[in-house]
Amino acid sequence: MVKTVTVKLTERFEKALVYANHLHAEQIRKVSGVPYVSHLLSVTALVLEDGGNEDEAIAALLHDAVEDQGGVATRAEILKLFGERVVTIVDGCTEFDSLPKPPWKERKLRYLEQLRQGSASVRRVALADKLHNGRSLLSDYQQQGEAIWSVFGAGREGILWFYHSLISLFRQTNSSPMVEELARVIGALE
Repeated sequence: MVKTVTVKLTERFEKALVYANHLHAEQIRKVSGVPYVSHLLSVTALVLEDGGNEDEAIAALLHDAVEDQGGVATRAEILKLFGERVVTIVDGCTEFDSLPKPPWKERKLRYLEQLRQGSASVRRVALADKLHNGRSLLSDYQQQGEAIWSVFGAGREGILWFYHSLISLFRQTNSSPMVEELARVIGALE
């Protein structure tokens, strides 16, 4: 039996879409150079396809805004525009909110613990984010080969460690089909 989920997206969602596009308009993906908004739209689609609600969809659009586009000032703006529930999900998906960034491994370990303690909404958005990142990484690898790893300071081993840690965590905390898709994508990368 197919589960039917109906989420009516309101003008608030449209406002979030415009806001996310404004924030990330000049940003591109690391390896492919594709406009960054494509990632935000893909993550949002995955959240909605997984049964997410409007707050989760808005948080998916804004999940990288604090990290990439203004830190605590952007967080305050998200709270003002979209409310406590959305900003709480965004907080749960944010690895850092000020520069300089903490060291990579320390940041990733803290993020894993944050996800472990996070709500189901935080984990849904984070899982959609990591699945889309994994899909993009696999596509980039298939097109450009081993050269892609040089873009990431942690290199191949660090990136694969992080994804395996995420998969383990998500298998313990999420029942979404996205978990096993992420495992297949990362398996294909190896």
